[in-house]
Amino acid sequence: MGKYVALLCLVLMACESKPVRQPVPLTEDSTFLTGTFFLVRHAEKHPGADSTLTQEGHVRAHHLYTLLEDSGLQKIYFTPFKRTVQTADPLFEHLHLDTAYYMPDTTGESLIYEITRREDWGKRLLIVGHSNTLLPIMRALKAKPPVDSIGDKDYNNLFIIYKHRDAVKVHWQKFN
Repeated sequence: MGKYVALLCLVLMACESKPVRQPVPLTEDSTFLTGTFFLVRHAEKHPGADSTLTQEGHVRAHHLYTLLEDSGLQKIYFTPFKRTVQTADPLFEHLHLDTAYYMPDTTGESLIYEITRREDWGKRLLIVGHSNTLLPIMRALKAKPPVDSIGDKDYNNLFIIYKHRDAVKVHWQKFN
């Protein structure tokens, strides 16, 4: 029995003499959840599920290129629908930007996931979406949408979100 008491005392003394772990300060990536996001709805489309742009839509896509050609865009995100790809085509063709797909949803989570997965935080991104996805994307980016809804005929809205670590600013403008 004396051996067990002595062994127990040694174990207790060993437990007490362990060095206390000091917390290691973590440095967060300063670009995570930051960036400048240019959100636009696809341009006018022909009727149909995955339709192409109308002539007006192609003209609007070119106007978008003219508006954003000197904005310092670094990448284009669009959904896998012809109308969103065609809206971004002039920017892609003239500026030779990298592109990525995201799946449209009503929460914006798919886009947030893709930006994170591709390590695109802190960049200047064009996001081409749909009338029912742009406002949820803004909310997912913690931005307060300046409008309550985007109508079926609203193809000329450009929302620019400046997202910093501690603040979000939204600029809204109409373009031709």
